[in-house]
Amino acid sequence: MTHAKQSHNGFFRHSNTQISDNILHLSGVCFQSGVEILKDITFSIKTGDILAIAGPNGAGKSTLLSIMSGLLKPTAGKVSLMGQELSSLSASERARKIAVVNQHDQTDLRLTIWDYVSLGRLPLRQHAPARRHSEVVAAVLEAANIANFKDKEFGLLSGGERQRAHIARALAQEPALLFLDEPTNHLDPEAKGKILSLISDLGISVVTILHDLALIPLFASHLAVLKSGHLCRFGTVEECLAPDLVRDVFSVDLLTLPHPEQSRSVYALDIPVIRNTI
Repeated sequence: MTHAKQSHNGFFRHSNTQISDNILHLSGVCFQSGVEILKDITFSIKTGDILAIAGPNGAGKSTLLSIMSGLLKPTAGKVSLMGQELSSLSASERARKIAVVNQHDQTDLRLTIWDYVSLGRLPLRQHAPARRHSEVVAAVLEAANIANFKDKEFGLLSGGERQRAHIARALAQEPALLFLDEPTNHLDPEAKGKILSLISDLGISVVTILHDLALIPLFASHLAVLKSGHLCRFGTVEECLAPDLVRDVFSVDLLTLPHPEQSRSVYALDIPVIRNTI
């Protein structure tokens, strides 16, 4: 799969960024809340990167995502978005550059999909003509492949369709950077593939938390591996999913196997299941 592809139309390519730029930079980021959760995190994301964040439970992934998206302030260190310190931006300024899809978004199930996705335009109401709002909503519904459901109530959608609607609403903000917290959680295998295909084809910078290591090589360009609040490794997926690192951090093996019918690899986790026999 080709990473950082040009999106199907111009709605998703943010005009203030260039491919060679660092869109987000973390320098010495730490976070404490009674205990130290993150310790001296430093790395940069370039425009068009698709960054996956992985690590065992309790590694600090959700805290890191919240700090990167401006929902939390680090207790030490700095986060810069397109050259500006993230903490200096107001909530409305952040919303015009950053969109976040959380695991547990609360939604009025009676809203039509059109109305729900239109909520993503709220930060831009004063910054674009009315016609633009309708054009963008129509475009993101099409991109998320849910245009046929625009008059359907949110509560009638399947899990995969709801996740697409969440992503479409985020895209309606025309963000330069999209954050997703476990976007494939609770989805069946086919729906997971469709969501990751959608994410990989947006043409904007994306940061997402994923637990399933076998999915990461299929769509991400870069990976940040956390363990106990430390950044164990940051770089390309191939660098970060080295067998010794996976075994050390996750206590399992990630196997790379040839696909039986196609010229690509298949990834699988060798998860030991120990059964006690009498």
